[in-house]
Amino acid sequence: MSTAGSGAGWEQARRVLCVRLDNMGDVLMTTPALQALADSLPGRELTLLTSRPCAALAPHLPMVADVMTWDAPWVRHDPQPGTREVSDGIAACAARLAARSFDAAVIFTVYSQSPLPAAILCCMAGIPLRLAHCRENPYALLSDWVRDTEPNLDTHRPPRHEAQRQLDLVAQVGAATRDPRLRFRLAHADRDSVAALLRQLGARRHVVVHPGATAPSRRWPPERFAAVARQLADESGALVLVTGSAGEAGIVAQVCALAGRAGVVPLAGRLSLGEMGALLASADLLVSNNSGPVHLAAALGTPVADLYALTNPQHTPWMVPHRVLFHDVPCRYCYKSACPQGHHRCLREVTVEQVLDAARALLAGEACETAMPWHPPAAAAAPSVPAVPAAPGLASDTPPFAEETAHVHTWH
Repeated sequence: MSTAGSGAGWEQARRVLCVRLDNMGDVLMTTPALQALADSLPGRELTLLTSRPCAALAPHLPMVADVMTWDAPWVRHDPQPGTREVSDGIAACAARLAARSFDAAVIFTVYSQSPLPAAILCCMAGIPLRLAHCRENPYALLSDWVRDTEPNLDTHRPPRHEAQRQLDLVAQVGAATRDPRLRFRLAHADRDSVAALLRQLGARRHVVVHPGATAPSRRWPPERFAAVARQLADESGALVLVTGSAGEAGIVAQVCALAGRAGVVPLAGRLSLGEMGALLASADLLVSNNSGPVHLAAALGTPVADLYALTNPQHTPWMVPHRVLFHDVPCRYCYKSACPQGHHRCLREVTVEQVLDAARALLAGEACETAMPWHPPAAAAAPSVPAVPAAPGLASDTPPFAEETAHVHTWH
């Protein structure tokens, strides 16, 4: 990794825009870098520009003075805006930023994203210092360019964790923190609300199970979550609280019904973000698909059994006891919201007993951590997979799915 730009001027940059336009989990994994920026200059004021769904994080980020929201047109939204709406929206956002007279901007991206649209936005807003990772030479769009060389298939090492990637980025302009853990500030009112709920439920100990995820590729089957919830309720005597958004009420109800235990309780749509944080902070364990609650639990120090679809390698729980559960497949790291192969083996072949073993170990206080698989240096032949019989109506020589290795890309 090389850097263009000397970092000059950052020691005087007091009003800093931090751009993180994707999901809540991504913002949470950026909090150590945000803290580093705040710690490195007394009186520095950080403003976070993020997506509208992340606005709920505003009161929970102690290092951020203000949160601005905008649904950037280069990030997936439904429905997609038209051309005029896009151009007007970019101009309007640039004007909002220009009115704030920022001294500098840090653009945070995963390695499969380009920072250049956000860099253009910051140039339009007249922000003089602009820092980001970038794969191609950005020339004048970035004042401080950190060349992005990840992922690198010529090594045995997977890409850095997302939190470390962003810490390394801000280190290029002299920002560092003594505490690199994720951050999430709890409010007393949220703690009190959750304490009252737990008293009402008669809970002394509780485990949280979160069966939902925004992307279908990251969802373990609900009937298996139900089996895990039932067994944990029977073995530990703890209350098992099944969480989800209001839109996930169906899957939460399904898990609880299949579990068939009074001690497995649905909480879909009943908790604010702050209350969800307070619930996780007081829990013995979270069992979840790899989604926002995993990173929320990590920020609060709660152990995590993480059902991890191999869509990407760098979003595991950060600096908290955890087990990452997956089945390795040749098509790993597809970066897709839905399984391109249709079989979903990286999650479907994780068994209930494997998850229970992980949960038992974490509840017993065992130190647990899982290394993510990565391509060998020769990055050549992937393991062979048994042939799948042709579906009815297909010729016998027509595969029902694409070759598993056909979409294994270094980045998307």
